[in-house]
Amino acid sequence: MAVDFSRRTILAAGGMALATGASGLIVPAQAKGVAPTPSMRGGANNYRPGAPIVNRIGGGGFWMSGTVRRAGDGAPLAGQRIQIWAHTTEGHERDPESHGATLTDENGVFRLEMPQIVPAFGQPHGHLAYDSGDFETVFLRPVMPSSQDKSLEAHFVLNPA
Repeated sequence: MAVDFSRRTILAAGGMALATGASGLIVPAQAKGVAPTPSMRGGANNYRPGAPIVNRIGGGGFWMSGTVRRAGDGAPLAGQRIQIWAHTTEGHERDPESHGATLTDENGVFRLEMPQIVPAFGQPHGHLAYDSGDFETVFLRPVMPSSQDKSLEAHFVLNPA
């Protein structure tokens, strides 16, 4: 089948496209809501409710960081408490001194220095929890690609409680 690319055909097609757009039949793409983060299996292991807010856990040298956003619109959430704990060069994840909490900044970002994470049960991993009460509690257990890494990120998207 031959396609007619005459001036008249191109003008007619352009006019139809313009009329369709002006009539509202072309619907602009709409952003879908940001889905909440589900709790991870094993994330709550050795969780200690009420771990204190600290400037650093132990001697430091490793950074745990991430973001906290609201489900639906993805807005950053300031002032949210994130508890962090892990098996490190200075202690086991069940030890009280291996636990600490921090608050998110005005951009929903958190960052806490802690001792180097080492493998437990064959995997270098951290534990994080959102447990402040304004939103549903979420436990995360991200695994590091390498036990030599000096940082680990985890991101929370929270549903209202």
